[in-house]
Amino acid sequence: KRLALCKPDVAVIHPGPMNRGIEIGYDVAYDESSWIQEEVRNGVAVRMALEYLTLTEGKDIDALN
Repeated sequence: KRLALCKPDVAVIHPGPMNRGIEIGYDVAYDESSWIQEEVRNGVAVRMALEYLTLTEGKDIDALN
């Protein structure tokens, strides 16, 4: 119901992990305006990069290029 009241260009986001059907409805989580799946995909890469930089103390940053 709330999503129907939003502007067409609204972005639905969620920090995850999400409890589908409890915190967020299936219809909202998988709506075309949902960015949740992209957040999950990007989140893995960002966390891996942060772990790498933390473990190498940023000394091997040229290896990333």
